[in-house]
Amino acid sequence: MSTVVEDTETVRLVNGLSCDLPASSPLAKLLKSQRTWVGPDAKERLRILRAAKSVAIVGASPNPARSSFFVGTYLQQSSDYRLYFVNPNASEILGDKVYPDLASLPEVPDIVVVFRRGSDIPSVIDDVVAVGAKTIWVQLGIWNQDAAYEGEARGLTVVMDRCIKVEHARFGGGLHLLGFDTGQISSRRGAVGR
Repeated sequence: MSTVVEDTETVRLVNGLSCDLPASSPLAKLLKSQRTWVGPDAKERLRILRAAKSVAIVGASPNPARSSFFVGTYLQQSSDYRLYFVNPNASEILGDKVYPDLASLPEVPDIVVVFRRGSDIPSVIDDVVAVGAKTIWVQLGIWNQDAAYEGEARGLTVVMDRCIKVEHARFGGGLHLLGFDTGQISSRRGAVGR
């Protein structure tokens, strides 16, 4: 009788534990497909936003219908960040010069916000590390778990699948349920004007 030795795979669980499972097992496939990476919590994201002085938006678009344009508009009008737009195919966005890549910026940004496909995140991480930035903020709806682990291993703070505009407004108390800036300073109803 011969025994078949099946390849095993180490799967990391959400609680931080890991286990070895047969690589072809349905459970291993299910666990691998689930998100296990956990980024900075709310207090840490607030600290990141408060400490930052400059933000670069990689994948910024001059098209007003694109979310990067909306986020750029918000940050330009509602924050004190020095804002840099990065897009090799544009020359001006919201009246500001656009840079072809991170290496062309006049300073190392504190936060690099990314509006690119999940599959593009590893190359953006390479660029972020090369220029010496410390935080990469991957926008809402964009996910690359392997890239998040790689970025952290390379010394980056990684925020992923979160909108910097929503987080900035939320921490400032001016976020309406639909994501619009209400202009309200406090998150408590009726607190303004008392």
